[in-house]
Order: sequence, then C-alpha cells, then structure tokens
Amino acid sequence: MTSKIIPVIMAGGKGTRLWPLSRASAPKQFIQFVGDRTLFQATLSRVSDRALYEPAIIITNEDFRFLAAEQARELGMSLSAILLEPIARNTAAAVAAAASFVAARFDETAILQVLASDHEIVADEGYFDTIRTARDTAASGKLVTFGITPTEPATGYGYIEVGAKLKTGACAVKRFVEKPALADAEKMLAAGDYVWNSGIFMFQSGQVLEELRTFAPEVAEAAIAAVAKAEGDLDFVRLDAVEFARSPDISVDYALMEKTANAAVVPSSFTWSDMGSWDAVWKLGARDEAGNVVTGNATLINTRNSLVMSRHGHLAVQGLEGVAVIASEDAVYVGRLDDSQNVGKIVKHLAAAKATAALTESHPTSYRPWGGYTSILNGDRFQVKRLFVTPGKKLSLQKHHHRSEHWICVKGTAEVTVGDQVKTVRENESIYIPQGEVHRLANPGKILLEVIEVQTGSYLGEDDIIRIVDEFGRN
Repeated sequence: MTSKIIPVIMAGGKGTRLWPLSRASAPKQFIQFVGDRTLFQATLSRVSDRALYEPAIIITNEDFRFLAAEQARELGMSLSAILLEPIARNTAAAVAAAASFVAARFDETAILQVLASDHEIVADEGYFDTIRTARDTAASGKLVTFGITPTEPATGYGYIEVGAKLKTGACAVKRFVEKPALADAEKMLAAGDYVWNSGIFMFQSGQVLEELRTFAPEVAEAAIAAVAKAEGDLDFVRLDAVEFARSPDISVDYALMEKTANAAVVPSSFTWSDMGSWDAVWKLGARDEAGNVVTGNATLINTRNSLVMSRHGHLAVQGLEGVAVIASEDAVYVGRLDDSQNVGKIVKHLAAAKATAALTESHPTSYRPWGGYTSILNGDRFQVKRLFVTPGKKLSLQKHHHRSEHWICVKGTAEVTVGDQVKTVRENESIYIPQGEVHRLANPGKILLEVIEVQTGSYLGEDDIIRIVDEFGRN
C-alpha cells in the first residue's frame, strides 16, 4: 500500500511526425530536441519528487527496452518496473496492464498517473497544483484527465467540453470532441468552456479496471491475463504475448473515457505541447531576434520565423520565412511550418518506395544496451562505423561468418578479446579481428570508449552476428 502517486510512462510509440530525426527505430521520445535532455528523460524528471511519487513504471516495447533503461540510468533514476508490450495494442491495453500490475504490487486504491513520454511541459508550481487536484479527485473515485487551456484554435488536438465544478476543484466532463476543423476550433476557443485533451490521466488502479471491465471487457481481460502470466527477464517484465494480443487495438479515450459517466477534467494553464509537429518544436524553442530557432551548424540570412536544425553538415538558409529545415545524418526535410502536421504524408511516400524505405525505419545512429554505433560509410564489401561503449559495459562474445573487422581506438581504453587472448588497446592503437574468430569489445574505463570499426567481407548485415555469451540476454 502506498499514499504516493505511481507514475506510468508510456514510451512504446514509433511515430515519425518529427522525421527525419525521429524514425521507427529511434522515435521522438528518446531524442533531444530542446534543452539538454530527451523528452523521455524530461518526463522522468517531472516525476522525480519522492515525497509525491513512487519510482516510475515504464511501458515500452522490445526494441526500446535498453534505451529506456539507459536513459533512466543517465539521470540516476530508479524505476519500479519496465513492462514490455509484445505487440502494439494502443493505450487502452497499456493502461489496463499497468493498472493490473499496480493493483497486484500495491493495492486497488493506489493512484496511477498515466503520462506520455513525448510531451514537453513546463513543470512549475501551477503544474504541481493541478497534479494535487487530480490526485484528490482520483482518490474520490473519478477517472481524471488533464485539460489544457487553449492558446489558439489548434486543429491537431482533441477537445473536452468542461462541465460543472466538483468539490475537489476539478470539473465534470460534458463531452469529448474529435480533432476539429478550423471553424469549429475557433468557435470552441471563443466559447471559453473547452480545453485541449492532453492525454494525461489519473485514477485508482481498481477503479479504472472496474470500468474497463464494464466498457471494454476484452481489453481488461486480455491485459489482466497478460500480467498474470508475465515473466521476468533481467530488469524487465515481459507481458504474455498470447494473452496481450487478444486485446482490441483501441485508445483509452475511445474504450473508456468517452463512455464513462465518471470522468473528470482538471483545467490546466501550464505550458504543454505533445511535440507532434516541427511547428510545435519551433514554438517551444529559444527564438532569436528574427524569430528563428536554430540548433547545430547553420547560417541564416534574411530568414525569419523558421526552425533550422542540423545534426551533421552545415546548413545555409537564405530568404525564407516560416519554414522548417531539418537535417539528420542521411536526410533533409524542408517544408512550411504551418504544414508540418502533414509530415506523415511524405513519410508514407518514402516508406512505400524500396529505395527510400530505410530512411523511415532506421537511423544512422543505433543504440544498444552497451552504447551504440553510427554508420559512417557504406560501400561494396566494406563498411565503416563509429562504436561508442558506455563505461563498464561490454558487447557480446560473438563471431561473424562473412566479415573481418579492424578496430581503431580513438578515445578511452578498450579491452579486446580475440580467441583465447585478451588485449588492451589504447588511443591511436588498432587491432584486427579475423573472419570467424570469437571476439568481444569492452570498456573497462571511466569515460566513453570510442572505436572506429572497418568491416570488410562478402556480407555485412547485422544478422551475421553469432552471439556466444551475452549479458543482456540477446540471442
């Protein structure tokens, strides 16, 4: 039993609305856009007050499990659990699984706060006032959502019509409104009794399970069974795949919040964005005197009210206004900021073509539980990568059937296993790994290890890795 709020952070989305920085394998919640933290880390920081919160529960998928764990470790944040969804089933199943897990670990009166991992929020005192109001309202048996006071007639958000005020300071929900046309959004803004639907919720674990059993019984049954049959794997909890897959693919808004008569909303004026477009990133960024937000290497001349971001080369932008110019290592997006809600359309076009599909799926930089790598150069029978290994971590003991590797240490100290020998490789030193030889790379030091890897051979795919020993449980 606990009197504290249990934060549940949903971090499994694979959205590409912030392409080309966000990809299916490297989604926006794990990317640093504004400030010195990723959106996921900023979300963790907002629930770090141990007087108010228990350690967070993370719900994510297989692909992001080590990324979530590592970004929490970087902040020094302990977690209650990381639940792994075996298949994407939208937010209703995720909420039901979290509620079932919390009810079993704590009790059915424990209060959950469900948060998206990709929102940008200014967590000032007004923000925490709304948290306390929502907690008291949830403790009274209500299913609480947070409504953001509109600042413009936005068409990219759902709306909530606010009803009568409750004793706790929250309000009843009259109705939920789908993402509106501009004319309807302008009417709701003028009326003054509508708020944006933030997608943040708070409720007792037992209460939300009871109402899900009423309004979405298939969701509740599948999620509860998936938790009951879950298995531990290192620091993760794997929900049962067969049971979880039985849940309908539906959001918690559609499955429950729009049907229950027990919904409440806390109108909130704190700064909030779901970071769903490049326009939203521009609005939150630090603008110069010309209204531009610039990160990375860029030169702007006669350019106003634009977002320019570079993760690699130098961008030169001249004579433009109201545009987004976003350069990753391998792709550049240019478009109007007021049309940036539609980036998904161009991503679909790219994904449909064989020549460009990979640009929507993977990123040149890939993260692994030991660190990660960036692909620098690819050619016929050769590939060059930059490996970065976190202090104290090591890659699996492995071998390759089709390639050999050359490792050049450029920063830190490497401990390299080749066959039955273990060697120390220091900065400006190199070592050769013959094709088929068992080998391993480790970082025994206290700083990040960086190694340039040159692969040569007839096949250089990631599936030519035969893992012999792996401390992370990978095959």
